[in-house]
Amino acid sequence: MSRNLYDLMGLAAAVLFILALKGLSSPKSARRGNALGALGAFVATIIVFFYPGEKGELPLDNLGWILGAIAIGVVIGVPAARMVKMTQMPQMVALFNGVGGGAAALVAIVEYIKLGESASFAAVLATVFTVVVGCISFSGSIVTFLKLQELMTTRPVILPFGRTLIFANLAAVIGVSGWVMSELGTSPLLILAGLSLLFGVLFVLPVGGADVPIVISLLNAFTGLTVAASGYVLEATLLIVAGTLVGASGTILTRLMAEAMGRSLFGTLFGAFTQKAQDATGTGEERPVKSGSPEDVAILLNYARRVVIVPGFGLAVAQAQHTVREMADLLSAKGIDVAYGIHPVAGRMPGHMNVLLAEANVPYEQLVEMEEVNPTFAQTDVALVVGANDVVNPAAKTTPGCPIYGMPILDVQQSANIIFLKRSMRPGFAGIENELLYDPKTTLLFGDAKASLTKVVSALKSL
Repeated sequence: MSRNLYDLMGLAAAVLFILALKGLSSPKSARRGNALGALGAFVATIIVFFYPGEKGELPLDNLGWILGAIAIGVVIGVPAARMVKMTQMPQMVALFNGVGGGAAALVAIVEYIKLGESASFAAVLATVFTVVVGCISFSGSIVTFLKLQELMTTRPVILPFGRTLIFANLAAVIGVSGWVMSELGTSPLLILAGLSLLFGVLFVLPVGGADVPIVISLLNAFTGLTVAASGYVLEATLLIVAGTLVGASGTILTRLMAEAMGRSLFGTLFGAFTQKAQDATGTGEERPVKSGSPEDVAILLNYARRVVIVPGFGLAVAQAQHTVREMADLLSAKGIDVAYGIHPVAGRMPGHMNVLLAEANVPYEQLVEMEEVNPTFAQTDVALVVGANDVVNPAAKTTPGCPIYGMPILDVQQSANIIFLKRSMRPGFAGIENELLYDPKTTLLFGDAKASLTKVVSALKSL
């Protein structure tokens, strides 16, 4: 393969990545965008085997090791991707993101060792950046995985002298970075990697609840930047392009999500240090709630003129998206106006609810974003909340100091009637009680969302 042909194929892969991002910007084109991105990654991987050397020869050194590593990755990755549940998708995204950052850091370290004293100042600077940010992304992503998988507490973890530890660790990272720049050697670089791994852990521990998806997006941007920097070290233009795209899109998404949470990025990352302790179970007193049967809910829905369905993580846990669509279709057939109110951070990652409902072939025009649906709740007869809690919790507006205070919410409290589908009275992911559950116009339907909705559908058919 000539160098010109190689460069043209690399350009084609870069264009496919750009088209993929464009496609992912809309639910209607997301599937096509995902396919284009996969094709771009395939092209980018294949052309590496045909990179022309200085004399046009193919560099087939260590081919066996490379093919073996690819085979291991395929054996692990394909079953994992096919078997992962929608509720576990954010955890997988966090793991993949961490692996990307860690891989970039390892490649930079190996290339640094290979270059030795012949490394230029720019190459060493790019190496230091890649190792620092890549290691932070790796260890931070592991912590977000543990939080989302609930292998550790989902609430913020505040260590004694936490802020002092973070800033001391950051100062050490900066100082050792200068050491690496002034004195070439493997030992300073490995020390830098260790300090960066520690910083990633300290960086993410204080984040909890609904803020975790924002950190995942931020770490994804970090990984993109490390890939771009490693591309500079390896003189690989395609890596620079792909990494820059990921870094830029991840940064934009992080900013948008922070705005959706109603706080600054600094407040998201370090706000736990200034929050007052919250009682996740309220006063500890048992308070009366109004519960109903599937038949009661069906009657309420049947005589409504407008129904807004608010999906949340519980919908994904129960895999009830097909059942909720069947119920919505029945209501639409009766002439009832049906919409889905989508909060930007509902679920455990950006677009979680959109993907879930698209899987059930819910019409895209029924998916209404928060800014558009909120003004309509005052004219809504029934707001049906399926497995969501924090994104409708009025504490975000009324309780200063709570983990979600300042976050824009879906204003379901303005509806004439509210139906909550819940397994129990346990608080949501943020760990705080929802006063809306005790509102006189709220009816609770306890049980698995899919089983409950199936009974509601049966009752609707009989009316």
